[in-house]
Amino acid sequence: VQLQASGGGLVQAGGSLRLSCAVSGRTSRDYVMGWFRQAPEKEREFVATISRSGGRTEHADSVKGRFTISRDNAKNTVYLQMNSLKPEDTAVYFCAARYTPLVTATPGDYQYWGQGTQVTVSS
Repeated sequence: VQLQASGGGLVQAGGSLRLSCAVSGRTSRDYVMGWFRQAPEKEREFVATISRSGGRTEHADSVKGRFTISRDNAKNTVYLQMNSLKPEDTAVYFCAARYTPLVTATPGDYQYWGQGTQVTVSS
């Protein structure tokens, strides 16, 4: 399976962006999907995950109430709607896929990764 993330960019604090992750090679409904981010000189950290059907989601405490993960399996695409962005949200954002059905916040549990898209939030 291949993952292609897009939608990053430069935005002012308080602004919004929507990231997309296009899944190809297999149908996206076979995979739990996740979003992670990595800022310079920091560890990759969990942002959000969504079950195969979309019925269950989990978000990191740092983004709860501001970010929302969703998916459209008919379009083989997963989204991350990011509102009320803060400078500390600046990072490269990666989408990831996990074949086994349980949602998880652990990067090592995901088998497939996209190339990342840069999000920069200015103050």
